Amino acid sequence: MKLGIRRWVLLGLWAALACGLASTADAQSAPPGRVTEEQLGQLITALDLKPNKIQQRYDFAFNAKLDEQEWQLSMSAVLSQDGEWVWVMAWLDELPTTSADVPRTALLRLLAENDRLGNGKFFAFIPANRRFVLQVSFPNEDMTSAKLQEVIRDLGTTVIETYPQWSVANWKQTAAAEATAATGGAVPPAPGGSAAPATTGAVGPAPAINR
Repeated sequence: MKLGIRRWVLLGLWAALACGLASTADAQSAPPGRVTEEQLGQLITALDLKPNKIQQRYDFAFNAKLDEQEWQLSMSAVLSQDGEWVWVMAWLDELPTTSADVPRTALLRLLAENDRLGNGKFFAFIPANRRFVLQVSFPNEDMTSAKLQEVIRDLGTTVIETYPQWSVANWKQTAAAEATAATGGAVPPAPGGSAAPATTGAVGPAPAINR
């Protein structure tokens, strides 16, 4: 009987030791400065923003400014499912309900912008709520509020700079111009790059992330 108890005690000790070694190995393999989901929310709060947590995603409003124009953007931040990446996205316009309002060149221009942007930034479409986003992904390491602030500011600036490409209002003007040209009528001037400040829109489900 005593031998059986000793055996169970030894097995328990070995199991505890194995778990401890595994935890130590995981801690050593994790990059320095990696944040958890809760800590990501704390970093956003530290920037004087007011995140609203929806499942694993933090939604917040951010005021971006460029050339004396101030924009209020709807943004979200979320960790990838494996925790190795941070995704920050700015929610843009909703896809028009009719194909006539989507000129042939509109999506091609967005793809061309994706190739130009670099630094992990790219346009994407979220089917769940038919909205476009400009998003950026970067490794979850050496995370600080200052680093996150720089990423958010850069993304906000890019949103403003690329307004002529993603603005559905501009798309509709371009579609009308293409229709006029196709019928042989006079072609109105192409829409300029003067961007009106964006308004905060309803945010929808975050994209599925598995990196």
